[in-house]
Amino acid sequence: MIVLQVNQLYKSFAAEEILSNIKLEVQHRDRVGLVGRNGAGKSTLLKIIAGVMSYDSGELIIPKGIRIGYMAQQTTIESDLTIWAEMMDIFAPLRQLENNLRGLEAQMADPAIYNDQEAYEKVMHEYDQLQHDFKDRGGYQYESDTRSVLHGMKFFPEDYEKPIRLLSGGQKTRLALAKLLLMKPELLILDEPTNHLDIETLSWLEKYLQGYEGALLIVSHDRYFLDQVVNIVYEVSRHKVKRFKGNYSSYLDEKAITYERDLKLFEKQQGEKAKLEDFVQRNIARASTTKMAQSRRKVLERTEWMEAPDGSEKSANFSFAIERQSGKDVLSVNDVAVGYKDKKVSDHIDFRVYREDRIAIVGPNGIGKSTLLKTMIGDLSPLEGTIAKGTNVQFGYYDQEQAKLSSNRTVLQELWDEWPQMNEKDIRNVLGRFLFSGEDVLKPITSLSGGEKARVALAKLMLLKANTLILDEPTNHLDLDSKEVLENSLIDYPGTIIFVSHDRYFINRIATKVIELSSDGSFEYLGDYDYYLEKKEELEELSQELNAAQTVQAVPSKETTSQIDKEAKKKERQIRRNLESLEAKLTDLDESIQRVEEQLSDPAIFKDHEKLLEIQSSLDQLKSEQEASMNEWLELQEELEQLI
Repeated sequence: MIVLQVNQLYKSFAAEEILSNIKLEVQHRDRVGLVGRNGAGKSTLLKIIAGVMSYDSGELIIPKGIRIGYMAQQTTIESDLTIWAEMMDIFAPLRQLENNLRGLEAQMADPAIYNDQEAYEKVMHEYDQLQHDFKDRGGYQYESDTRSVLHGMKFFPEDYEKPIRLLSGGQKTRLALAKLLLMKPELLILDEPTNHLDIETLSWLEKYLQGYEGALLIVSHDRYFLDQVVNIVYEVSRHKVKRFKGNYSSYLDEKAITYERDLKLFEKQQGEKAKLEDFVQRNIARASTTKMAQSRRKVLERTEWMEAPDGSEKSANFSFAIERQSGKDVLSVNDVAVGYKDKKVSDHIDFRVYREDRIAIVGPNGIGKSTLLKTMIGDLSPLEGTIAKGTNVQFGYYDQEQAKLSSNRTVLQELWDEWPQMNEKDIRNVLGRFLFSGEDVLKPITSLSGGEKARVALAKLMLLKANTLILDEPTNHLDLDSKEVLENSLIDYPGTIIFVSHDRYFINRIATKVIELSSDGSFEYLGDYDYYLEKKEELEELSQELNAAQTVQAVPSKETTSQIDKEAKKKERQIRRNLESLEAKLTDLDESIQRVEEQLSDPAIFKDHEKLLEIQSSLDQLKSEQEASMNEWLELQEELEQLI
């Protein structure tokens, strides 16, 4: 079932075209990711679909009864209610239904009603009907659903009575997302939902959205999140959209293949165009050949020549080098506690850093990751323990807040003041590699966007030529293309990297070690992010098995809770894999059915009865297979809901 269809949509601001001839379709249970560069028009398209912004022309079709839930970037809740009261407000009609049920129960408990058989039967019939409606609308589980979603968004029972006005901006954003999830619209539109979420909350959100009953339309720069959630990608580029089947990694693979093919075709067309132009130029003035030249000029004018493939758009282009190599031992962190004079944030941090290590520091928000980086570079002193720096170690620090980029200097002056020995041409060349050209270099730093400030900070980091990079959320504010360039430059970097990041895709590409900070101290994992998750799960299962073994020894006749939990988790993982496989199969079946139905709508088919019967038979078989797969999916989904 189609929940959204966009046809030939156009949008412009003043004289600047933003979106042109946009075609997009979302079906029930589709998980659609919208990707593209900053400023490509992704958020504009979401606002148009959500009805927040108008469009110039085209068609936006949303079937009757389809509810749309939209969360813009930086959305917050402003309310005088408590957290729990705000969430319960979503279920006001359901709570009214519950009150009606209680009222009917009170009537049924009144002895006087038994003397009036007709009134008693009427109340019983009304009660049965209301109870059925209440159950179908989730009346017996809305409170448990609310507790589950609030827990996933890091709001616990002790927080429920807190007034919303006392929450921080990040907490209000998380609460806005929780409220939208509980509303369960048929089409859920999320613009950068991963902002302000730590890795643990992101993992919970991914699992929740994987099982979401409606359709999803998501803009996100979190590539790991997109890989886990979406099964269709629309790329917004050059005012248009292009559809790719699969998750983000599949989109990258298909895009690379498409780019190579389009590039060859473009180059071939350009060769043909050059020949035609050359012929016209050489022969238009000759009396004997002027008619042929005019004919070829008409061909030139009438032909719709390909634009250069999207991959040829201008991108940042930079790399990091070092001035001199450090010693083998870079840093020694010995039982360190970090924080501020009035507050200890984290302690018992202990690890070693060696030359050419790529270390990712992970942990929940507020555990002290950024504070640890600032302590490493000497901006803060350790509250306990010691940090020893190795020989010839030179730090290059990237601050996620870009606190040092707050002057009224221009972009050009920002670099030139720190490297006065360089001439203006060389400074401009460096800035050009970070997409600052022409008048852009004269912009004041204070007027730059987050992405532009990030590129200035990276330019300064490149010029520093430090042998040890300390990076705090380096992918924040960068679009997907810039992230790719940064990753490639760091992969080729010959020095040492220590970084904090919530970007799990980035961690996977860069890290060779993961250090997790927790309330118990630090723990080191030798590998990338996926290895860290796998190893952590193994350690948790091993811990559960040890606890189970101890319980079995104490009470050998009873099966332990931990064993049951372990089996349930294994069963849950198996069911989720089967669901993913079925969803992919259902998508393929939907597309096959659509193609066959398009054949049946061809008038020429009606003249060929044998062909018509063959196509109809094929269609019946596909629909039968679709129904069987859907029933199997529903059974598995019910089984999964019982496990969770």
